[in-house]
Amino acid sequence: MSTPFYVSPQQAMADRAEYARKGIARGRSVVVLQYADGIVFVAENPSRALHKVSEIYDRIAFAAVGKYNEFENLRIGGVRYADLRGYTYDRDDVTARGLANVYAQTLGTIFSSAGEKPYEVELIVAEVGAAPQDDQIYRLPHDGSIVDEHGSVAVGGNSDQIGSHLGERQRDDMTLGEALRLAVEALGRDGNGGGRTLTADQLEVAVLDRTRPQQRKFKRVLGGQLARLLEEPAAASATAGDEAGGKPGTADRSDASGTSDADEAP
Repeated sequence: MSTPFYVSPQQAMADRAEYARKGIARGRSVVVLQYADGIVFVAENPSRALHKVSEIYDRIAFAAVGKYNEFENLRIGGVRYADLRGYTYDRDDVTARGLANVYAQTLGTIFSSAGEKPYEVELIVAEVGAAPQDDQIYRLPHDGSIVDEHGSVAVGGNSDQIGSHLGERQRDDMTLGEALRLAVEALGRDGNGGGRTLTADQLEVAVLDRTRPQQRKFKRVLGGQLARLLEEPAAASATAGDEAGGKPGTADRSDASGTSDADEAP
């Protein structure tokens, strides 16, 4: 009988980690930023049916990169956990920290199991608080570890370069438009230091807005509103030029309806 080929546990885990990282890096990036009134999620995602960003519960949202079927299973599990806990106890007992712990246990178990491949996913779980200092953002890599993030975080693609760009420019007092344009600028950077322009049709954008009167703080930013937020600096410059030339600025009368509540009700 031939001797079985031996691989040390350390090498086996390193190989599994490398496999998962390569799968995650092939996906388009997702950026999460804090701004004055909440948290904004921006993903490069041309699909209008397959979401990378979704609502989990009243104040909690989820973003992911990697294999869609794998992170969609995790999203559904998170919704079920949050719904059951909120119904059994109280809605305030559903927290991003608790959800992140559940995801960490699931990912860690799958990663350390020799019987199945590791999930090729990286998750972000965020909760908006009553004030900016109460916001919570957690990043969960493929191995189930939890990283507590502040200000901004990027996952997937060339996330290291995007994260560095965001870390140098993100401010807690930014408006939604400023935060969105910074996120799009960062997503447009490539690994060689160049840049490209992303249009509204290539983006999936959602926010956790602490100023909403509803209990559910999640909403998607769509259509006309998204286009206007991306074009605000150019519009402001044009208005300033008109005023300097003695021409009164023209009021924007376009349709303001560009947002919708999440499709996924908890």
